[in-house]
Amino acid sequence: MAENTIDASLLAHMFLTGAQNLDAKKDWINELNVFPVPDGDTGTNMTMTIMSAVHMVQDIDSMNMKDLAKAISSGSLRGARGNSGVILSQLFRGFTKVVKGSDEIDIPMIADACEKAVETAYKAVIKPKEGTILTVAKGMAEIARKLVDAQMTLDVYIKNIIDYGNEVLAKTPDMLPVLKEAGVVDSGGQGLITILEGAYDGLMGKEVDPDLGKAKDENADRKEAPEEKEPEKPRFIYSAEFIINSEKSLPQAQIDELRTFLVTNGEQVVIIPDARELKVHVHTNEPGQILSKALTLGRLTCISIDNLLVEHHEKLIKNPSKAARDQADELLRRTTPAKPVGFIEVCAGDGFEEIFRGLGADYIIKGGQTMNPSTEDVLDAIDQVNAENIFLFPNNKNIIMAARQAQDLVREKNIIVIPSKTIPQGITALLGYDPAQNVESNQTAMMDAIANVRTAEVTYAIRDTTIDNVEIHQGDIMAVGDDGILSVGKDIEDTSLASVEKMMSDDAELISIYFGKEFSEENANRLAQKITEKFPDVDVEVNNGGQPVYYCILSVE
Repeated sequence: MAENTIDASLLAHMFLTGAQNLDAKKDWINELNVFPVPDGDTGTNMTMTIMSAVHMVQDIDSMNMKDLAKAISSGSLRGARGNSGVILSQLFRGFTKVVKGSDEIDIPMIADACEKAVETAYKAVIKPKEGTILTVAKGMAEIARKLVDAQMTLDVYIKNIIDYGNEVLAKTPDMLPVLKEAGVVDSGGQGLITILEGAYDGLMGKEVDPDLGKAKDENADRKEAPEEKEPEKPRFIYSAEFIINSEKSLPQAQIDELRTFLVTNGEQVVIIPDARELKVHVHTNEPGQILSKALTLGRLTCISIDNLLVEHHEKLIKNPSKAARDQADELLRRTTPAKPVGFIEVCAGDGFEEIFRGLGADYIIKGGQTMNPSTEDVLDAIDQVNAENIFLFPNNKNIIMAARQAQDLVREKNIIVIPSKTIPQGITALLGYDPAQNVESNQTAMMDAIANVRTAEVTYAIRDTTIDNVEIHQGDIMAVGDDGILSVGKDIEDTSLASVEKMMSDDAELISIYFGKEFSEENANRLAQKITEKFPDVDVEVNNGGQPVYYCILSVE
């Protein structure tokens, strides 16, 4: 290689070949994840993050360093998914801050940009952990600085940086015991190296696949626009919501009896216990019978009954095109005064969506453990909620960073991220909202609430591994807790019960079971009976989560 500088066109080419290499190896990177669960993983998240920037780079009309830097930074920032994707976007952000004002990049500037990239990424992580992508990036920045005066050509310089990055990556298992036990290197660090190896190949002349980043869009173009269907006529005429107030906590048997009555006489049943209250939602043709039954359990407040046939008729006579509806919605948002407080929840599963809407959530971001929403998804949700203050619940530890990144990008609204790591934490936090208190007091109360919720997610293992000295074989049932594996077995109910035993404490008051798509309500009720027999002094409730991948999600409060 003759040239010892990189101009905008070459940097763009290297960025695209780096993304191409990551895309080709994302499944291999996914397999490096410690927990063998069947959900979205590091390789997928990093690929979707960089592809968001790829599309913006490909759309640049006249290639120059300023526009290229903006495309890489903004595209990755908004497309960031998962912790690894957010950190990657911050590395890009820091790197492009240094190079955006120059027409060409030389070796000293690469060292400066690498250092700025690492500085920016570390600042974005509240509690940086060594043995991760951050460590690999830091090692490469350090060697980049040391080699500045080594009289190397640019290609040799970059190759040395990558080689040293591989050396640091190989040491990550010694920094994180969980990696060593699983016999893998850090997947985020491997993803970063994969991008840089692809970029180096681009520097040395490798071509970019002309279809990179376009296959998905082209498929979308070939799809016909979905036909607007007439809204379905509701099976039940009335939507009833109310709160049952009791002088003392209701026995679980009475709650189960009420649930059976509601299911027999309606659909879309949601019952949320809260101290000596039951929040109830049901669609029915006999609201009078429903209210009469509820009165046998206590005093009724906040009664709301809506006629679903009226809503159906309004949909039929007001069914314009989607574009017209979107325009009307935007006009409505602009002309309607903002309410004081709004709520956004992230979840996967129709049952969870119904629960959150029943608790007052204004917007549901579909996603979670099986597909981490991007920063852009979070920003779109914030735009949809017309409120001065918005509480945002990620409900997954791998979404918190994307939520905070979106929070940093919003200026016109006050975004409060409640760092809920599980959906049960998000439910408990929202239940604890008190409209009589100010935003700061509610934030404190919600933070306290999520600290008292322990969660187990029950799924199956997709490969053999060892975690916390526990051997796990492909097909085993695993209960993954807040801090690691709680139990492993061959039976869903037995493994779930064992995880509850691990989570229990003397002050536990409520155990909740949220059954998913692959675990029936009958199975959930049988599990609830086993838990009740084991812990007769603790209330046990069953709810439909409707989540994919996870047979059931259990929580102890």
